[in-house]
Amino acid sequence: MKTTDRPLMILVAGPYRSGTGDDPHKLEANVRAMTETALRLFRAGHLGVTGEALALPLLEAAGGTRPGDTAYEEIFHPVAERLLSRCDGVLRIGGASEGADRMVAQAQALGKIVYTGLDEIPVRR
Repeated sequence: MKTTDRPLMILVAGPYRSGTGDDPHKLEANVRAMTETALRLFRAGHLGVTGEALALPLLEAAGGTRPGDTAYEEIFHPVAERLLSRCDGVLRIGGASEGADRMVAQAQALGKIVYTGLDEIPVRR
């Protein structure tokens, strides 16, 4: 089992809109799944982050009214991409998601670690 002395900042990437038909309850469930994963990372001594935690308030402030509108296109994925540039790696969770797969590809291009399960994350000493 790998260990680390320092906390890792890990972007949790999972489906947001995929398979939801933009149903608010399904979108919320997807955000909750990513947030709960980020909490598990926190309790394991790391900092799990989600692009949604930063992008959704910005979308509201920008006057966004629905997924896919102009504000969404301007803000949503670019926030996650900028956040990823500061992270040590990405943890891919959940089902099909073009956006989450994009974060994985970008992490790989940046030479960052891609995790596919919580059990792969190094234990903090």
